[in-house]
Amino acid sequence: MENKIITIFTPTYNRAYKLPDLYVSLCKQTSQQFEWLIVDDGSTDETEQLVAAWIKEKKIFIRYLKQENGGKQRAHNTGVLNSDLELFFCVDSDDIIADDCVEKHLERWNQVRNNERVAGIISLKGDLEGNPLGTYFPEGLDYVSRKLLYGKMKFKGDASLIYRTSLFKQHLYWVAEGEKFIGEGYVFSQIDEDHEMAVLPEVLTFCEYLPDGYTQNVRKITKENPKSYVVLKRQTIEYAETWKDRFIQTILYMVGCRMSKEKNAIKRAPYPILAALAYFPAWLAWYLFYKNA
Repeated sequence: MENKIITIFTPTYNRAYKLPDLYVSLCKQTSQQFEWLIVDDGSTDETEQLVAAWIKEKKIFIRYLKQENGGKQRAHNTGVLNSDLELFFCVDSDDIIADDCVEKHLERWNQVRNNERVAGIISLKGDLEGNPLGTYFPEGLDYVSRKLLYGKMKFKGDASLIYRTSLFKQHLYWVAEGEKFIGEGYVFSQIDEDHEMAVLPEVLTFCEYLPDGYTQNVRKITKENPKSYVVLKRQTIEYAETWKDRFIQTILYMVGCRMSKEKNAIKRAPYPILAALAYFPAWLAWYLFYKNA
C-alpha cells in the first residue's frame, strides 16, 4: 500500500458480466497510486471467482470484501470504514475510467490538498464516446459546492466525485431497517454545508446506464425504500435556500410519507404549513408517477 493515495471503490451486485471492462481500464492507468476495493453486496453470480483470478494476476492492487445484500449505501459504508487511504473514489461497476484518470486527479489534488475547506475533486462523467452526460462546467471555475453547481449555476448531468476519506468516515449513510437505498445526496449535502470541491473540467469517467441500474429504475427504487426517501427529503427541505425549493421538496416529502404510511406527516415536516399546502399536489404526484411504479 506504499505510495497509494486513492481508494477506487466499486460496490457490485451480480455484475460479473460488466466488471471486466472496469478491470481493464484500471490496469491501463498511467499512475498506480490507487487500490481497487470491491465490496460485493451478496452477489450470486461468479463475481467472487472472477476477482480471485484478478488478484492472482497481481496487475493492480485489489481488495475484495463480501457482505450480505444490503444495498449500495451499506456497501459504501463498508468500503469507507475499510479504507485508510487519503481519497475515496466511487466508480460503479458499469463505469470505466480514462487511462490517465488517476494521474490527472492526483495532479489536481496536489494543488489543493492543504486547503481544509476542499472536500475533494469533481470532474465530468461522460458517455462511452466521451461526451458529457449533460452540460460542461461553467468556464473558469476552480472551486464550487455541489449545491451551487446544480442550483444557481444550472449544471445538468452527472459528475465524478472524489472525497477525502476522513470526511466520508464522519458522514456515513443511514438506511432504514428493511430497506436498501437512500439517495447519495444524503451524504453529499451534509459535506456541502462546510466544504467545496476542486474542479477538474475533463471527462475522465465513462458510463453506460444499464437496465438493472438505479438510473433506469429510480421510481421503483424510491417506492421500495420510502422511509429512507422521507429522511432524505426532510434533509433536502432543511438545506433548501428558497421557498420555492422548500415547497417542491415538501411535495416529494409528502409523496414519501404516503408511500411509507408515515403518521403525522404534516406535523413532522420541517415546515408544517408548507406540508399542508403540499398535500394535494403530493397526492397527484403519487397517483401519476409512483402508484404503478
